[in-house]
Amino acid sequence: MSSAALTIRGVKARAVSAPLARPITTAFATIPSAPLVLIDVETDQGIIGRSYIFGYSPVTLRPLVELIANLAEMLRGKSVSPVERMRDFDNGFRLLGRQGLLGMAISGLDMAFWDALGRAKDLSVARLLGGEDKALPAYDSFGVIDPKRDTKDLEASLAQGFGALKIKIGGGDLRQDLETVAAVRDIVGADTQLMVDYNQSLTVPEAIRRAQHLAEFDLLWIEEPVPAEDLSGHATVRANSPVAIQTGENWWFPEDAARAIAAKASDFAMLDIMKIGGVTGWQRAAAQAEGASLPVSSHIFIEASAHLLAVTPTAHFLEYLDIASAILNQPLTVEAGTLRPHGPGLGLAWDEEAIKRYAV
Repeated sequence: MSSAALTIRGVKARAVSAPLARPITTAFATIPSAPLVLIDVETDQGIIGRSYIFGYSPVTLRPLVELIANLAEMLRGKSVSPVERMRDFDNGFRLLGRQGLLGMAISGLDMAFWDALGRAKDLSVARLLGGEDKALPAYDSFGVIDPKRDTKDLEASLAQGFGALKIKIGGGDLRQDLETVAAVRDIVGADTQLMVDYNQSLTVPEAIRRAQHLAEFDLLWIEEPVPAEDLSGHATVRANSPVAIQTGENWWFPEDAARAIAAKASDFAMLDIMKIGGVTGWQRAAAQAEGASLPVSSHIFIEASAHLLAVTPTAHFLEYLDIASAILNQPLTVEAGTLRPHGPGLGLAWDEEAIKRYAV
């Protein structure tokens, strides 16, 4: 079928609370299950484009579902042309801006548009964009951990072939951070790449102080040590840190990527497909990262991110944080520490019985 023939008939959005293999624990909170909104873009030609977005908190689910339903009114009867629809969103919300829940909804719709185009051509999105469904290096992403309690989980990751792991720290003082990282480094060994994530919990001086002490553990990066919107703060920490700095998961659309790159806020770029503007926004941000020679990693959304990393010139790591496999018929599987995108489209197939079970 010609993808140019696809016309949007309607959009369906449903909320679920998907169980997680490991709760996501940060310095601030614990997320016991994943609040997701599932999006189905229905076309007159019978092809359905699918995607999902992550609400972080259950309180966002109802407004996200209602917001997507309202956005459907401005989409009905238009073509499944992601670039044109993104232009419509940009023009329609110029005064309001596209951050927050609106940005999440727009990105989710963009992902569903690309999924529909891939299905129309019977191609994965990676192949639709000129790439291949190739294996991508991944790291296993943990929350705040207790090295003694979680030793078996860390060892299980190594047994799956992961050559890199990330843990969250920052819930206590420097001493606690050092004890945790030292214990994890001892468990995973010197050959495993290790990263830490502060989830924006420090001040600039404190981030610099802790980075200087953490350097002895040969960390690949320290992630979001200070508030994400504080680009000058990140730049200051980066200039004074012996460990590379990672940020980007909270960049909203390619414009935020441009501002962060100009501020020299990070040694890397971590793109979140739900915040950067879906597939369309990712491609534009990835081009900027290539121009700045920044390695690009993904943030959650393993299924969609795998397709985009496959065509990202400076692709680095896929973050393995599985939040949706409980409601999918064909979840991605780890192959010797790698993940491989599959189609058609983004390769998302809903498990309708599971969706009924976990519906909110």
